[in-house]
Amino acid sequence: MTSEDSWVLVAHLVRPQGRNGELLADILTDFPERFAERRHLTLLSPDGKPRPIEIERHWLHKGRIVLKFSGIDSISDAESLRGFEVAIPRDQRAPLEEDSAYIDDLIGCHIIDVGSTRAGDIGPISAVDRETTNTPLLIIRAADNQQDLQIPFAKAYLKKIDLKEKRIEMSLPEGLLNINAPNPSE
Repeated sequence: MTSEDSWVLVAHLVRPQGRNGELLADILTDFPERFAERRHLTLLSPDGKPRPIEIERHWLHKGRIVLKFSGIDSISDAESLRGFEVAIPRDQRAPLEEDSAYIDDLIGCHIIDVGSTRAGDIGPISAVDRETTNTPLLIIRAADNQQDLQIPFAKAYLKKIDLKEKRIEMSLPEGLLNINAPNPSE
């Protein structure tokens, strides 16, 4: 498994933590409890090369996770892994409830507005902002170098998700796409 699309990132190794080879990592998953279920993970080097590794133990620390891997027993061993990504095979992701989707599966999907008078293809999702509000915001990169569009990923707007076709149908309220448009009278 070498294709980047074959992996799902679950953590990013930031720096050594402690003297015995532990590493502090940013959590990149909504399921950090699954680290307790996993013994075998894969490290992806900055150039994307996979390296199988076994996890000995882990614990949460100030919104991050500390990972101790087998064979990584010193600060210098841990330092050699700084910047690596911790990944699992895509087919080992946690199962989701019906009508749910992984955020990385949404990237590249086209938003199709099926409800307003301006119905049509709004554009592809380039990112998802989960930090600004309680409802994730789908970011659509503006084609004309104007401000990016932000569309709430709300069930009230959602009509159909077809991940195979990379298509998300939504019934967007009138004016939603113009909220951040520049005011012509200024």
